[in-house]
Amino acid sequence: MSRSFRLTRRAEASLTEIARWTIENFGLRQAERYETGLLERCEAILSRQAQSRSCAVLVDEADDLRFVRAGEHFLVYLDQPDEVVIVDILHARSDLPSHVAALMALKNDGV
Repeated sequence: MSRSFRLTRRAEASLTEIARWTIENFGLRQAERYETGLLERCEAILSRQAQSRSCAVLVDEADDLRFVRAGEHFLVYLDQPDEVVIVDILHARSDLPSHVAALMALKNDGV
């Protein structure tokens, strides 16, 4: 059975917001190119071709989460044996440690 990747609802909402913002500021063609680039980066994670880092460098208890740069964003994900779960897509200028801590809090609350 081959591995696949999937986006959480949070990641899907982020992708939709990124597309909306990019369309408003740069047009549909650029939004399509950027989305394609993000999804290609997801494929690179899946095939282990993307150099990523553990989120534990940002938040101590986040050692099961990883992050990788993708254009002007970070893909935060779980690398599981059967799939890669893209947990969220965060802008590079966002406070990545705070966002990762919030994601960990949600995970610990069973959300």
